[in-house]
Formats: sequence, structure tokens, C-alpha cells
Amino acid sequence: QVQLVESGGGLVQAGGSLRLSCAASGRTFSNYLMAWFRQAPGKEREFVAAITWTGGITVYADSVKGRFTISRDNAKNTAYLQMNSLKPEDTAVYYCAARRAQAAARLSSQYDEWGQGTQVTVSS
Repeated sequence: QVQLVESGGGLVQAGGSLRLSCAASGRTFSNYLMAWFRQAPGKEREFVAAITWTGGITVYADSVKGRFTISRDNAKNTAYLQMNSLKPEDTAVYYCAARRAQAAARLSSQYDEWGQGTQVTVSS
């Protein structure tokens, strides 16, 4: 299995930017499809973005398309989520997830490994 640790969360004003990182250890990072999910208080965990092991295919939720960018550096065993033009409704705990299958998936149940999450708060 692979262990995941997120970092980079924090408090930012609306319109600002943050870059989240997900550091992986354990099994070969490049064998995993990587994704970001988020969960706001009182809401279900929702898909944000996913990237295949080569980085050749990325998938985004409609709510973040054009504002967020997912990427990965297999040499550093790290995945990233660049978040621009942040809105108060982006406030949530953001989770990194890994999936052994290479088809992009939007359901949390389809992912095998999870990080502990990092809080992102966007003030208006």
C-alpha cells in the first residue's frame, strides 16, 4: 500500500490561491492514479480532480474546472492541487487519494488509500 500525507492548506481570502501537496511513501507511486476530494462540514465527501499515472489524463469536477489544476511529479512521489480564484464555497477539508486501477473515478469508494486531510478555509 502507499501512505499519503497532505500539506499546504490554510486560510486565504476569496480570489486568492493555494497549492496543496500530497507526499506518498511505500509502494511505487507511479502505479497509482491520484485524486483530490474535499468534504465541507455537514456534507458528503466530493470528487475534485484526478490524474493518471503518466499525467496524461486529468479529470475535474465542474465546480473547479478552469480554477484548479492537478499535477504530479513521479520522481518526487508527490501530487499537487493548484487552486486559483478561490471562493468561500471551496472551504473544506481536502483529501488526497490513490487508486491502483488507472481509470479515473469520481466515487470515494473506488479509491484504495487516503491521507488525513488538510483544511482549506476561504474567507469572503
